[in-house]
Amino acid sequence: MMKIFFCLTAFATAGLFAGPTPVTYHKDVEPVLQARCQGCHRPGEAAPFSTLSYKDVRPWAKAIKAAVVARKMPPWFADPSVGHFRNNPSLSQAEIDSIVKWVDTGAPEGDAKDAPPPRQYVEGWNIGNPDVVFEMPIPFEVPAEGAVAYQWIVLPTGLTEDKWIQGVEVRPGDRSVVHHVIAFYRRPGSKWLLDAQPGVPVAKASGAPEGGMSDGAIGGYAPGIPPRVLSEGRAILLPKGSDLVLQMHYTASGKAARDQSKVGVVFARQPPRERAFGLAVANGRFVIPPKDGSHRVDAEVTLASDVRIVDFTPHMHLRGKSFEYRAVFPDGRVETLLRVPKYDFNWQLTYQLAEERVFPKGTRIEGTACFDNSPNNPSNPDPNAEVRFGDQTWDEMMVGFFGIVIDPGMSPGRLIERPRRESQSSE
Repeated sequence: MMKIFFCLTAFATAGLFAGPTPVTYHKDVEPVLQARCQGCHRPGEAAPFSTLSYKDVRPWAKAIKAAVVARKMPPWFADPSVGHFRNNPSLSQAEIDSIVKWVDTGAPEGDAKDAPPPRQYVEGWNIGNPDVVFEMPIPFEVPAEGAVAYQWIVLPTGLTEDKWIQGVEVRPGDRSVVHHVIAFYRRPGSKWLLDAQPGVPVAKASGAPEGGMSDGAIGGYAPGIPPRVLSEGRAILLPKGSDLVLQMHYTASGKAARDQSKVGVVFARQPPRERAFGLAVANGRFVIPPKDGSHRVDAEVTLASDVRIVDFTPHMHLRGKSFEYRAVFPDGRVETLLRVPKYDFNWQLTYQLAEERVFPKGTRIEGTACFDNSPNNPSNPDPNAEVRFGDQTWDEMMVGFFGIVIDPGMSPGRLIERPRRESQSSE
């Protein structure tokens, strides 16, 4: 009997009877939050609470568990069976299991010595310290209620030479009322918004349709869209003497607010090998019938040159249900590039291709959007309304942005065959 006792004692000492290794915040959970969550979940950013410390996280433990088990967080909506994307923030099953076990065992902190080194952030910016900041000189007063027309604000850059942008971040002054911001640029001599005074918001973009006389956009803001930080050798052109033009979409929140948004820019240190630019498949001529739960709208563009595509950003409003991009090659072959089966207006995500590809001249890039205008859509502003293209969130948009890179000396105006063909149908 004594021999058995000594054997059991030896086994226990050897750890053979030890319980499972405990899951702790610092050892198991903090590295996941640091890698996947802190970009938004920290003071001054869009998320509602911080994940920078155990003290910050502990009160939210059960909510975090529920969100990751349902795969609501981190937000990601691409069909995993179509394409691969390098910015996919989705947690692995092992990471989800660790968070669940941590919460279920009381969310212990553990030993601070197990914590990873803290990430370093520049307060107020995700792109690091900007080389220059362009800010609205006059705050815009957003009323508590009612529709607010798009505001257009011209910000002179004062640039005396062409500049190449490596990183750009648009930061709203008050996220509660800023639906989105697009930072366009216009070259000297443009007649677009010619009558606008610098820094003074105007409610109508005179001189051209929306953005029609700009030479492009350098960046933007919408919930879920990260700042643009380009890889080495790639940059966005900002010509000398250009003005920035901010397109501001405000939404009343029930409380009067003041916004003074700004744009931070980091310039490239060397001339780029490739110029980053944006194109889109878009349709502005659709009509969505009342109570239609699955209305399809299509658009397409044909490439007039070989083009390297790097990312996709589908855009719709509250009735947006799904979005898909396809490539139809010159030989007739069809390939689905991105499918978003459950579009979420609250997260305007960009999907960055893990393997960038050159699509040959003559390739047709197609986009298909589906809208839910039925009473079954809890976000639907009015299922009895006939819906058309428009600026406000109770209107709709069908725009499939896609990012490209081209030779720095190439003209973006020669990338797409004209005219664009648009069509629509109902499922």
